Amino acid sequence: MTEPRTPTAVDEFAEVYFAKYLELNPTEAAYLGIPGYETDYGDYSPAGKAERAAHDAAALRDLEKLTPADSTDEVTLHAMRERLGLAAALHEAGREDVNNIATAAHEARQILDLMPQSTDQDFAHIAGRLRNLPAALQGWWESLVAARETGQVSAARQVQAAAGQFASYAAEEGALRQLVTAAEAAQVSDGVVDDVRNGVQAAAEAYLLLSQRLTERLLPAAPAQDAVGADYYRLASQSFTGTRLDLEETYQWGLEELARLVEAQKQVAEAIRPGASIAEAKEVLNSDPARKLHGTDALQQWMQQLSDQAIADLRDTHFDIPSPMDQLECRIAPTTDGGVYYTGPSDDFSRPGRMWWSVPPQDTEFTTWAETTTVYHEGVPGHHLQIATAVLVKDRLNSWRRNGCFTSGYAEGWALYAEDLMAELGYLEDPGDMMGMLDMQRMRAARVVFDIGLHCGFRAPAEWGSAVWNPVSGRAFLSEHLPISEGQLEFELTRYLGWPGQAPSYKVGQRVFQQLRADREAAQGADFDLKAFHTELLQLGSLGLDTLRWALSGRS
Repeated sequence: MTEPRTPTAVDEFAEVYFAKYLELNPTEAAYLGIPGYETDYGDYSPAGKAERAAHDAAALRDLEKLTPADSTDEVTLHAMRERLGLAAALHEAGREDVNNIATAAHEARQILDLMPQSTDQDFAHIAGRLRNLPAALQGWWESLVAARETGQVSAARQVQAAAGQFASYAAEEGALRQLVTAAEAAQVSDGVVDDVRNGVQAAAEAYLLLSQRLTERLLPAAPAQDAVGADYYRLASQSFTGTRLDLEETYQWGLEELARLVEAQKQVAEAIRPGASIAEAKEVLNSDPARKLHGTDALQQWMQQLSDQAIADLRDTHFDIPSPMDQLECRIAPTTDGGVYYTGPSDDFSRPGRMWWSVPPQDTEFTTWAETTTVYHEGVPGHHLQIATAVLVKDRLNSWRRNGCFTSGYAEGWALYAEDLMAELGYLEDPGDMMGMLDMQRMRAARVVFDIGLHCGFRAPAEWGSAVWNPVSGRAFLSEHLPISEGQLEFELTRYLGWPGQAPSYKVGQRVFQQLRADREAAQGADFDLKAFHTELLQLGSLGLDTLRWALSGRS
């Protein structure tokens, strides 16, 4: 780690901006573990959106009055101009998207998972947030109505999926009810348990009401068409990458990258069993009892052991992983939607970084060869190393740079780069583990093709009919390239259709990281230091890809 840095006027500006941002977005403060926001939600109504937009617009104007004191300031200003300018454009677009993974209603429930759950005070905070949840959902509904009145309604598929999810939260065995079970297990006082129970009941009723409203009042206005069109797609894509993609070029690159990865898998299949196809090699791996896990308890234990070993191996050799960054918890998520995700540590590391696996109820058996690279992606050297480093470097970066400037292209691009790096470092020498890594990379390349192709109206390659992509051809294409269960496939298909631009950000970001490394290696030759390069990258924070390129290229 480098030496501390004296804060500047630009840092002070960013701190003031971010403090107000947290006031307007208290769930983000709770995510970061910052005290003072234990029971609050932001205002998801049109008035709340307008207030946040006004805050961003004022800050964007005031940026022009600032003079950078050093190179760190230059990067901060570059990043803030891009992020705040994009926020203004998104607000102007007037959309309020519904999907199956990332809405205000999803955020409102998910933040409850990250709240401490040990003491009376912990559960009193949970009860307080639960009491405030119905008003938050009401505000979001008002934004959906306002968007509907201007003709901005998400596709029917997304409305139906979200309505089903929100109803499931309120079910007897749903995620909300588990909070009562947790309070009882923690043996907190009867009065607090009652408060949690009452809060859960109110929240459950609010989610049921929202589900009903979506079905009865929004669904009739929802279009059948899933594609959002190239114009909005460019804007949505920039929100996840921090760059304006050449969509045609990226689509073609995605096809080429997909073909490259399939060819690499064919070579690994030959190593697993001479003459075997990719599918036959996977059957060999799946039939190996030593590569199987049965049940979520075994999955959680395996995740934790593999994660702990990666930290122990890499901390003093290839990366800086000082305490308390060396703590990472692996957990089974309380939801059953599907997917694996990471949540960062609190700002003081009292809550460690966590890897969560949301397991559909029908998934009871897991194969280690297929999932080893997922642990590296979500944990170390992937998301945990990237996000926890940004949390740790508070003596060098302002709070906005560390915690407020998040882009999926950086975060997910780094995690994919980390997967490939683990192969380079020798951690995937087992051909099964290598097959699993290539599977995950192949999946991300296929998502570039499908996501851009469908939303922008591009034609599929000849082997997929040459027609414009649609959900039916897309599902068949994804089924061919995504090594996941039917339940997960359905979730992922709906996700890509309803969250345009997010899925390609993984491979797009990885491409940039690989290009930056290649450029640095070419420039430095024998003097190139991979560990130093990684440290420089990670200590920049989660920048947009244009700012990242600019920061590493001499700012020309």
